[in-house]
Amino acid sequence: MNTTLCARVRVNRLLDREQPMTSPPFANKIASAGPVASNALQDASPRRRVVSAATLVVGAGVLAWSLRLPPGDALFYPGTLLLALTWIGGARLSGPLPPRHRRTGESRLRVLAEALAAGLILVTIFLVGAVVVSLVPALATPVQEFLDHARKGNLLLVAAITAANGLAEELFFRGALFAALPRRWQLAETTVAYTVVTALSGVPLLALAALLLGVVVALQRRATSGLLASVATHLVWSLGMLLLLGPTLSTASRLMH
Repeated sequence: MNTTLCARVRVNRLLDREQPMTSPPFANKIASAGPVASNALQDASPRRRVVSAATLVVGAGVLAWSLRLPPGDALFYPGTLLLALTWIGGARLSGPLPPRHRRTGESRLRVLAEALAAGLILVTIFLVGAVVVSLVPALATPVQEFLDHARKGNLLLVAAITAANGLAEELFFRGALFAALPRRWQLAETTVAYTVVTALSGVPLLALAALLLGVVVALQRRATSGLLASVATHLVWSLGMLLLLGPTLSTASRLMH
């Protein structure tokens, strides 16, 4: 009996030497998560929430003021530039921002191509919708007044400011604000916040556009875990609307009348 027991003890000791030491399951999960786990804890910090909320309030006020300026007003350019700086500053102060691209298995070029295609599809949808808008003065008039900023100003400068604001909005809404929210609310709350803020411009069509665009870019943000796709789609859409919406509304109005 004693001989058998001793033999078993020796075998168990040999097995213990050969088997590598393993960490508890929970420790393995944390280790495998690496930077993602630490980023998730950092994203949930009170600082990010407070800074994001404050930026949202300030940015909404600046947007409401700048886009309600009369076309040709000298304050329009510094006002819209201040808006872009507000979104960018809030995004930076809130904490680390997500990378440009983190989706595994796909190159950045493919993600960029898909994003550009999504932007072109959105532009096409809204240009078709512009034909309907031209029949409703209550919707067409605010859009025409909004586009007067480009007609009466320097188009290249307006385009540059439009692109800067598109980038800034993505850094804040799909960057800082998206990261500050619980996962189950990220899509809905960032889209609602973006739509409400845009509605302060006084242009109903822009609010509708913000709703649809917000859904698309929020889905891209979640799918890619980065900002490359949402930024590219937003820039294509915003510049396409700036350059093509006015002529489309004018042409549709002439054809209908």
